[in-house]
Amino acid sequence: MIRLPLAAALFGSILMAGLPAMAATPMKIGAILSLSGALEDYGAATRNAAELAVAQINAAGGVLGQPLALNIADDRSDAQGAVEAAHKLAGSEKVNAFLGPMSSAAYLAVAGTVAIPGGLPVVSPSATAASIDSLDGKGLIFRLAPSDLLQGAALAQVARDKSYRAVGVVYPDNDYGKGLADSFGKAFAKQGGKVTAAVPFDPKQAGSRGEVKAAAGGRAEALLVIGYPVNGAILLKQALDGGLFNKFLLSDGLKDPSLIEAVGGQFLDGVSGATAAPAPDAEGFVAFQKIYAGKYGDSSPVPYVDRAYDGVMLLALAAERAKSTEGAKLKDALRDVAGPSGEAIGPGDFAKAKQMIAQGKKISYAGAAGPYGFDAHGGVSGSFAHWQIQDGKFETVRVFTPKP
Repeated sequence: MIRLPLAAALFGSILMAGLPAMAATPMKIGAILSLSGALEDYGAATRNAAELAVAQINAAGGVLGQPLALNIADDRSDAQGAVEAAHKLAGSEKVNAFLGPMSSAAYLAVAGTVAIPGGLPVVSPSATAASIDSLDGKGLIFRLAPSDLLQGAALAQVARDKSYRAVGVVYPDNDYGKGLADSFGKAFAKQGGKVTAAVPFDPKQAGSRGEVKAAAGGRAEALLVIGYPVNGAILLKQALDGGLFNKFLLSDGLKDPSLIEAVGGQFLDGVSGATAAPAPDAEGFVAFQKIYAGKYGDSSPVPYVDRAYDGVMLLALAAERAKSTEGAKLKDALRDVAGPSGEAIGPGDFAKAKQMIAQGKKISYAGAAGPYGFDAHGGVSGSFAHWQIQDGKFETVRVFTPKP
């Protein structure tokens, strides 16, 4: 005969086996976003996408039986601001993982000083500096946008599409700017092109005519502007007003409607750039654009917004897979839910994915900008869009996969 306490325990365990796992406390994601400063325009849309994902997840029952919380902090588009935000989120707010930061310099600072020492996964939708791969991330660092090694190659391909043979470059004096300028130069040289001059500028300053003038030396046909909307607009105006350039290539950080408004669409027709992007007809991307427009009245206006949505979804699915919100378990589960095998899960499918995980089935989150398959450094590959400004709007010319 089984004694009563043991029988009760067995009966309770049988009941619990059929119930979903429940976290002792709600999962908290600390979102370090650039809501002011140079990347302010990007920050607002990125916040919208992250909050959209949280709303969908909580409508499907939350994470491990509890509502998912998104704790947002502004890093002021600054590495020091990002570290301050990360310390607060990890300390007093006790988040389980980070979404962001958005810029490479801020990401490197947060990863090295807060996330890795604290054992917290850090997932950026938009940090692209190649130097991130040199971090000893202990499996905790992830980014959802391809490295600048690929973006440089993509920009070089766009330069070839435009038949440019000699290009001047201006770039912000930080990890993102230096790395992208270098990767573009190497890829462009492989294609027979030449960087006539590569001139850095202080990303915290507006820029000066001297930098654009220096980049115009060597008979450059076009100017590659690497930067963010505010300083990018000033540099473009200086180049146009001074008669130094009338042909331009633009980096991912400049694919923003505010740039066209600031400079004037009539001066930018035919200007091209490259940004990591899925095919316009990709199922997950189309689904996300429809969901985003339904909530905010328009499709996502700037790059990497789709990857912010995906970052929240991946962290939530990882917690469901790990049955835990602990950083050490989340980092392994992130690779599992984004792996190449399993049934594809897209935007809006969180309830379905959660059910499949509970049944022990394998899933593969394809997402708004995916699919994702993390390499040894927590990075991803992917396709790029060659886009062009036409009649005051960004139009996709083609989507392709560059070779570094």
